[in-house]
Amino acid sequence: MSPETDATVASAERAVLALNRSAHKDLGLVARFLLRSEAIASSYIEGIAPSPRNVALAELGQDEEVRGLSEAAQEVARNMTIVREASDSMAGEEIVSVADVERLQRTLVAVPDLQGIRGMQNWIGGSAYHPLEAAHVPPAPEDVPELLDDLVRYMNGAAHSPIIQAALVHAQFETIHPFPDGNGRVGRALIHTVLTRRGLTADAILPVSLVLATLHERYIEGLTAFRWDGTANVPEAQVGLDAWIRVFAEAVTIAAQQAAKLEQRLGELRSDWEATVTTGRQRDGKVRATRRDSALSMILDALPGTPVLTTATVTRMHGVNTTAAQNALQQLTDYGLLETLSIGRNRRAYVSLDVLDLITMGERAMASKDFDTAVSLPSRPVPVRPAR
Repeated sequence: MSPETDATVASAERAVLALNRSAHKDLGLVARFLLRSEAIASSYIEGIAPSPRNVALAELGQDEEVRGLSEAAQEVARNMTIVREASDSMAGEEIVSVADVERLQRTLVAVPDLQGIRGMQNWIGGSAYHPLEAAHVPPAPEDVPELLDDLVRYMNGAAHSPIIQAALVHAQFETIHPFPDGNGRVGRALIHTVLTRRGLTADAILPVSLVLATLHERYIEGLTAFRWDGTANVPEAQVGLDAWIRVFAEAVTIAAQQAAKLEQRLGELRSDWEATVTTGRQRDGKVRATRRDSALSMILDALPGTPVLTTATVTRMHGVNTTAAQNALQQLTDYGLLETLSIGRNRRAYVSLDVLDLITMGERAMASKDFDTAVSLPSRPVPVRPAR
């Protein structure tokens, strides 16, 4: 690598490590909401991205009955679960195999005819009938199995730093384009898999894909530069490789910075919640602080990761009885920290708009070319700005 790219990679690694040292582990709690970018990739309906609230309700609907869920929100919630579980599973494997990558693709692509390694030539861009104007023509189908074997061998090694390895795995996978469908989602999941396997990220998932989507033109330019057609050890090939790694490392740095901002705001939310609860308890004539093992404390502690709750959710998650769960949820509602929402006949959910709005604003910011919606508006479909 050039000295400039080497420095960029080092800076990205420092940014991620600093994020891992943060005081609260709230990013780990909201990590699956950051995975919405993977899940939403093929789930837009008329260009509308399901809001975090609707996705959280759909996620709740996987365990409990929730009426009125949209198809898009349910698909995103399913894919969130699939991507996280598959990435965690591969991250924990001693050796990643081609079969593991295939399994991930099969879980993400529902159509049987589009599952598994492709047996036909495909291409990206241009006409649907021929590859003459295509932006990229992947390798012939008979070469794909050997190329995937080579790719997972590299994934299982440690020849390069985690960020360089994640960059090369992603670019090579997208270049091979081994499946009839789902290549984008699998390729993005492999970024998280590599970074987790190498220990650079643990609880939190970096929103690298959101940043790469915002830097779409640079992303495509970087991948195109990486795809040198010729001998690997010539200067032109090295320049292309260097260009792609720099684009990827810069995206990792921005992702870590944006995640750090989200972490800081979640910490500020916690301080606000604590002050609100203290004031509310004093108003109720309760002078003692809430116990750490109380239902109310446990709900607040996990609230960034579970912003939509029911009595059943609380009893299942925290091992408290129904009465304690209901009393705690009602208290937090009375204090203004939760709002109620009907999810069926005589059934209601308790919603933290604080958390959901924060996730929405973070996603909107990461869709801005300047990563700040006060400077430039989102450049792709995102949830609408919270009303309050």
